[in-house]
Amino acid sequence: MGVLEIRNLRLALNGKQILNGLTMDIWEGHVHAVVGPNGAGKSTLANTIMGLPGYRAFEGDILLDGESIREFAVDERARRGITLAWQEPARFEGLTVRDFIRASARDKSSDSIKSALDRVGMGPEYLARAVDATLSGGERKKVELASIIAMEPRVVLLDEPDSGIDVDSLERIFDAIRFFRERGGTVIMITHSPTVLSHAEHAFLVCSGQVTLKGTIDEIMPYFTGKCVPCDHRNAPALDSRGGEA
Repeated sequence: MGVLEIRNLRLALNGKQILNGLTMDIWEGHVHAVVGPNGAGKSTLANTIMGLPGYRAFEGDILLDGESIREFAVDERARRGITLAWQEPARFEGLTVRDFIRASARDKSSDSIKSALDRVGMGPEYLARAVDATLSGGERKKVELASIIAMEPRVVLLDEPDSGIDVDSLERIFDAIRFFRERGGTVIMITHSPTVLSHAEHAFLVCSGQVTLKGTIDEIMPYFTGKCVPCDHRNAPALDSRGGEA
């Protein structure tokens, strides 16, 4: 049994079926990746796990430590230790970095907030900065990650953690992921990137709202070279005798 169990999730948005019987087990203390093409349902899965508005009318179930959380609101899921970092981090006009991190921090001391910022490679000079357009997308992403570090959640959902950031910032994010894992946390990375996948321990390939393959990184990585793996989906490309697309 995993810390988080996704059971036969089905969700339609605007009349289109996005999640179509998706099932997966998320193991505690591991770094997982969820990969797949655009429109496969990856971000929808993350939003549904978090319980965001518009993603609550699903069939199936989501279990945390064996207990259903399908009726829990976002704030209750957060109190239970689940958090989500968006692909495009939010802006908060007038809210300082210090106050943004402190709002969700388990330890609200100044030292704890500075330590969380340092963990993502940001110095104390950022504390008085506003979480708005004066920060770059990469800086806001690191501030958001610092707030999650200070929060000390059990399960962290990262939607496209490499989106819109430079190489140095990405390395800081990978450092933070290792930090989460070392402290017993569970990480789920939604990604299109083989680089991000390579920092996971286990992965799921999602297509048309279903898990089509799960396994080790070595088992999932060929998706990025072939852009497809053998499956029975009606849109699967025909393969020639050498295993390539016909």
